[in-house]
Amino acid sequence: MNRLRRGILFAGTVTGVAIPSRAKASASTATPRLIHQQEAMFGSIVVTEEPGGLRSLRFGLNGPRQSVVKMSNPRFLVLRYTKTAILSLALVPKPQRILVMGLGGGSLPMFLRSYLPQAQIDAAEIDPAVIEVAKRFLNFKEDEKMRAHAHDGRSFIELARQPYDIIILDAYASDVVPKHLTTTEFLHAVKRALSTGGVVVANLWGPALNPLYASMLRTYQEVFADLYMVEVPEFENKMIFACPRKIDLQLASFRERARNVTAVLELPFDLGVKLGFGFHRLDRPISTGVVLRD
Repeated sequence: MNRLRRGILFAGTVTGVAIPSRAKASASTATPRLIHQQEAMFGSIVVTEEPGGLRSLRFGLNGPRQSVVKMSNPRFLVLRYTKTAILSLALVPKPQRILVMGLGGGSLPMFLRSYLPQAQIDAAEIDPAVIEVAKRFLNFKEDEKMRAHAHDGRSFIELARQPYDIIILDAYASDVVPKHLTTTEFLHAVKRALSTGGVVVANLWGPALNPLYASMLRTYQEVFADLYMVEVPEFENKMIFACPRKIDLQLASFRERARNVTAVLELPFDLGVKLGFGFHRLDRPISTGVVLRD
């Protein structure tokens, strides 16, 4: 993740967080143990440890969990929105190149690396300190197929020379979305960096927490030919799947693809279930909000 240090859209800000809905938010009874804390580009990076060998990366001592890693198992995902993001493999089952804009603790890139050994995975992370902490305390490892780049997400995508099959956008600030990551100009750059059969996955906060929600959806419609939304249960996260071409995806066929990927890769959770909490094709023009521009 790239970061503004308190919150969301994947390219030059904080890693995306899972935001509990106000109606269902609950406090954890377990007290995490502080493992590491340091000041960095946008504030304090905090690593805590919880029962079961789980370590979490936060921004600020009282900040929400940005990333959760099970130290003994890189194939373990905790946050629900990260599992929903894996639905991208139902649309592109054999990606050769993947870009994750934002690193956080590295749980999502590490998960993808373990299941897709043939894929080149890049993570664009604006703060070098976050990369360092992920390596030292959260078992993030670079190799010939996985690289973390200390680079602003937007400029990284604008400089991309080879197309990506999957681009995951997941960097927010808790009280403001970085404007340069929401505009048509930015999304056109993302689209140019995408392969013809590729997909963009974007983690958005819902309207209860995001006053630009309608405008962001409208801006995605302005740029991409086909747009789908998958709800994350009990959270304000809305996962957007944006395609540069029309694919006319139906719920039944998406679920079938998802379950096939689950079986082929032997995933630890059923991707088909992730579609049962809300699936929408955003094919009608959104009349509220405005198209966001630089």
